[in-house]
Amino acid sequence: MEISRIPQRPEPGKPSFATRFKKGFREYRIAYLFILPTFLFMLMVHILPMIQGIWMSLLKLNQFTLNQFLRAPFIGIKNYTELIFNENNPVRQGLGYALRNTAIYSVVVTISVMVIGLLVAMLLNRDFPGRGIARAAMLLPWVVPSYVVGVLWGFMWQKEGIINYILVDILHLMAEKPFWLIGQNTIWAIIIPTVWRSWPFIMVVFLAGLQTIPEDLYESAKIDGAGRFRQFFNITLPMLKPIIAVQLLFQIINNVYSYNIVAMMFGNGSGYPGKWGDLLMTALTRQTFGYWSFGVGAAASFLLMAGMLIIVGIWYRIFRSELRVE
Repeated sequence: MEISRIPQRPEPGKPSFATRFKKGFREYRIAYLFILPTFLFMLMVHILPMIQGIWMSLLKLNQFTLNQFLRAPFIGIKNYTELIFNENNPVRQGLGYALRNTAIYSVVVTISVMVIGLLVAMLLNRDFPGRGIARAAMLLPWVVPSYVVGVLWGFMWQKEGIINYILVDILHLMAEKPFWLIGQNTIWAIIIPTVWRSWPFIMVVFLAGLQTIPEDLYESAKIDGAGRFRQFFNITLPMLKPIIAVQLLFQIINNVYSYNIVAMMFGNGSGYPGKWGDLLMTALTRQTFGYWSFGVGAAASFLLMAGMLIIVGIWYRIFRSELRVE
């Protein structure tokens, strides 16, 4: 007698994207509703302006076509070729010096604020009388707006300003009063005020991170005979690696896009800092608006953004394990 085969139930296939989306939306619809305002805000403030800037870089947008704005003549990548290959293009002039200065400025400021912020945070993390007052006092430079910092330090760096008065007349560290806003001294005239204003914020972040490290780790290290240096390199630094990674990225981005202090220090935004003081953002702003070459300026801004994306990608590969990104 032939035994009839029991029909096998077919295995269910993988659900389609639409099915998975509907199921996920029904399951997390409250979360999507909470995220929606943030998404719309990011769309209006970041994504749409970025798309508009990319479109502007493909247009012949200058003083003659500005009234047409986004309907200006389309010229493709000509703005990019002008910027890269045409040495006489007004927007390109001075960008080499600005790129060099921005690299020096970003590296020195980033390292300085990270080191100073961490050292001060470790000092303020100890228990001593008046600790709360000291913590509040350390935040004063960060409270001052950056454009005010640029104006004030611009006066302080004058030849007869307070900096030269302290260095020459009081401390006698120099034989004569130097010009800080001219020549190679200019790069230090913009680095020092930036470091002075930026390190308190890093200090607060590191201080919050230090307070999350269990004291038991340090007590165990002391029992094992570890000194302060071994405790710092074996406990403090490893525990702060995620914070260091994030703050390193933020500092690099902020310093590359730095504008206010330099712009206000030299002619309240209209002056020229010179070959050793000009940064990428001040150079692009001055050259773009000074020559009404908005299309080429938009192309330069897009190339700068692309370069920053490369830096972010390198940062991501280096610190991926510390951030535990899968």
